[in-house]
Amino acid sequence: MITKMKKYTFLVFHRDYDAFLSQLRDLGVVHVTQKAAGLIENDEKLQAALQKEDEIRRLLNQGAPDQLIAERADIEQHIADAQAAAQQVAVWGDFDAKRIAALQEAGYTIHFFACPTNSYQEEWGIKVADEGGKTYFVQVTSEDEQPQNLADTQATEIQRPEKSAAQWNLEVEHLKGLLAAANARIEAWLLANKDRLQKELTETRQQIDWQRVTLSTDKLAEGALCLFEGFCPIDKEAELNAMLDKAQVYYEETNPTAEDNTPIELKNNFFTRLFEPITRLYSLPNYAELDPTPFFAPFFMLFFGLCLGDGGYGLLILLAGIAVIIKAPKLQEWGWLGVFMGLTTMIVGILTGMFFGINLEEVAVLAPVKQYFITETNATVHFMGGSYHPMMVFAIIIGIFQILFGMGFKVVKITLRDGFKYAAYDCAWLVALVTLIVWFALAGSLSTIGLYSIYAILGICALFILFYSNPDRKILLVNIGGGLWGTYNMVSGLLGDVLSYIRLFALGLAGGILGNVFNALALQAGGALPGWIGWLPTLLILVFGHTLNFALCLISSVVHPMRLTFVEFYKNAGFEGGGKEYKPFKK
Repeated sequence: MITKMKKYTFLVFHRDYDAFLSQLRDLGVVHVTQKAAGLIENDEKLQAALQKEDEIRRLLNQGAPDQLIAERADIEQHIADAQAAAQQVAVWGDFDAKRIAALQEAGYTIHFFACPTNSYQEEWGIKVADEGGKTYFVQVTSEDEQPQNLADTQATEIQRPEKSAAQWNLEVEHLKGLLAAANARIEAWLLANKDRLQKELTETRQQIDWQRVTLSTDKLAEGALCLFEGFCPIDKEAELNAMLDKAQVYYEETNPTAEDNTPIELKNNFFTRLFEPITRLYSLPNYAELDPTPFFAPFFMLFFGLCLGDGGYGLLILLAGIAVIIKAPKLQEWGWLGVFMGLTTMIVGILTGMFFGINLEEVAVLAPVKQYFITETNATVHFMGGSYHPMMVFAIIIGIFQILFGMGFKVVKITLRDGFKYAAYDCAWLVALVTLIVWFALAGSLSTIGLYSIYAILGICALFILFYSNPDRKILLVNIGGGLWGTYNMVSGLLGDVLSYIRLFALGLAGGILGNVFNALALQAGGALPGWIGWLPTLLILVFGHTLNFALCLISSVVHPMRLTFVEFYKNAGFEGGGKEYKPFKK
């Protein structure tokens, strides 16, 4: 739910302004209304503070000043160059560059060549190595002797190596020692300065908050009076009023209006609060809306389980969530989210007969209970001359239910905010769709009275849809046109929305099939080898295959429920969003 707010207007004498702001910040319950970003962010003092904050953040992130970081980067580059040089000259073996230089002084020159192995001829020179489809060879000439002319061949002369691979490797080891020393200097600097930087960052942030508040304050009566606005949650209203009365400051307290851009504070129970990060990922609701979090949370959890669809994978998530709760108290909410998601997946996986890619229907020990699994074998749905997998039918049913639930959510929201006359059009569509579903489900078993009752309900709904699409329109033809256009959008949109929910079944089915395939491959590979070694490829294929499958299923199990929430549910629920988070002015 969205916490109710009170709007405050403060009028403070300029001499008391700073002291009052300090008291307000110490209390830490008022979200001060800020002016447009362009009017605030251009202030020179604020710009300087923001730049200082960025600089401190950068120092904390990189762990040292630019000079030390550049020194380390230079050493790392030299290491990379030396390693590349060692790899390049390794083909020439462990030669001594000093002896080659001594031969040069004695009047002998060594020329280094490379050519494709299939074109090398022994008379060209002394072969050193064959590697990578190339032959490497050398020619030795004296002062009065010219090297053999290989211009018309595929041989290419290579620059004489300055060092051997062994010498380059020695330089790499030396550079690694310098790198360790550079890292030690960075760690020492961070250890000596981290606390100071953290303190300075906190002070800078407070300075930024102070600047933004003061820049959002209007000066009246030639600067004698300071006027600004803010919002306070109603559960902290009494505490704020007591402080204001004690400070003897003039203030006005009112209820926010639609034009006030009231900040949003979500306040939910333990379970619903776990899903608030998903709400924030898209957008916070505005103050005139209902918080959608409690209404999509159960659906999201169910959709996650349907997409993952494997009881074994659900068990892994459940255990991981429990481990996070125990070992990382600061991440407890994420751990509990994992527990709920994992438990849902386990239930779905066991009900549909899938556990680490094993089809539980085919397990001999489970033969007495296999008829209870919700599979195509046990519960095929026959409908309009076709046979369908029960989970596919369930995915469509749960999709229709969520869409209708979203439409009901929209009707309630509009009714509470604007009055029922503005929700009548959406309510007519909701009632019409529910009536059509009842008619379709009870076809052939309705009495005459029941059938005529359905006709009457649909007729009344049609009147509202065609003639009351917008109560503010006074021209009948315009309303009819709007109703027809809305009907087209509703019919075409509903079909696409419902079909989107089939992916819940398809993704779960695909993950189960892929897991089953890896199981079969593992058993086949292990069975082809003796028992004492056959377990190894079986284990490797199982670990690799299920890790890959689990990762892919996990991605789809997060992404698709988000899509169903942010597209299908939010659209039919008329979600507007655009709310800004409640951030009180505080230390």
